[in-house]
Amino acid sequence: MTNRLTGKVALVTGGTSGIGAGTVRRLAAEGAAVVFTGSNEAAAQSVEADTGAVFAAHRVEDAAAWPALMSDIIARFGRLDMAFANAGTEHGDSSVEDIAIDDWNHVVAVNQTGMMLTVQHAIRAMKQNPGGATGSIIVNSSMNANRAMGNFVAYSVTKAAVVALVKSAAVHCGNRGYKIRVNAILPGVVETAMIRGLIDGAGDPAAARAAYEGMSPFKRMAHVDEIAGLVAYLGSDEAAFVSGSEFVIDGATTAGMMGV
Repeated sequence: MTNRLTGKVALVTGGTSGIGAGTVRRLAAEGAAVVFTGSNEAAAQSVEADTGAVFAAHRVEDAAAWPALMSDIIARFGRLDMAFANAGTEHGDSSVEDIAIDDWNHVVAVNQTGMMLTVQHAIRAMKQNPGGATGSIIVNSSMNANRAMGNFVAYSVTKAAVVALVKSAAVHCGNRGYKIRVNAILPGVVETAMIRGLIDGAGDPAAARAAYEGMSPFKRMAHVDEIAGLVAYLGSDEAAFVSGSEFVIDGATTAGMMGV
């Protein structure tokens, strides 16, 4: 583990579990001061204790709450160098034929509007950094941005939409002369506690695990720290010329056909 993030201040949304919590741990281990958000305060206590990161109860879709969150970060740390827009949901999703409008609106609010608000307010905060507008914003999309699921229409649509958000924001920042980089990561299936719970709760857990693992030619799921490692790289000075890009990290799941 390096100290390549020493002196940097990072924000992670949806940081109480899964990829978010793993990324909080990775960024803190690499030297960053980390603020993470979410709504599960009990889970947040464990992440705080493990990492020394600071938890702020916050929902990304709550536009009115964003200015106070960013003001608190600037007041506490004096700057913002990284933002990982990670918070997302699949709750209530279904097929295009079956999804209820309230469920559609909820997924869009979190996965699309919440991502936009994260990027927007991160840029505004990074513009205040001592020495000028600098920073790195990473948006957590999904391999489903490129391979949509028939039974998760809202998730698939929003994960595709935020890739366009990243490219628009990256061009905007470059055109304005900001040294603020914006990139997307597109993970495949990651072995989080939630996925393990789905496997364990299946009628045939061995078959369920085999199905998840069989999606990649590597015959396994991604590890959380593999995703967090990519986020750490994109937030570091090593990626100083990387912006407007989408990084697929799915073990070749979407690279081509598996064959027979």
